[in-house]
Amino acid sequence: MKQIQAIIRREKLGEVMDALEAIQCPGIMAWAIEGHGKQKGIKEQFRGRAFTVRLIPKVKIEIVVQDSEAESVVATILKSAATGQVGDGKIFVSTIDQAIRIRTGEVGEAVVD
Repeated sequence: MKQIQAIIRREKLGEVMDALEAIQCPGIMAWAIEGHGKQKGIKEQFRGRAFTVRLIPKVKIEIVVQDSEAESVVATILKSAATGQVGDGKIFVSTIDQAIRIRTGEVGEAVVD
């Protein structure tokens, strides 16, 4: 099994979720986060004063899928989250050693179906 974590722009969440539903992604978790990458924030102006926003609002999504589905999910996120601008985000893929469904005690890949 693979865990896919993606940090994306907030405004792209709906588009990413629609695209993942279209490929029948088994489930998704999402939450609002703040952070920055290489750009170290953004410079903005408000009422004539310049200031730096160091932590930029983003959305983090996590998905656990069977190994055979991981490549498709990553490609879908890449296509639906990209704007071509700095700050589009990152995707991280990790291996999951074990999964257990709490309700039934079921173990293994069947848990993510």
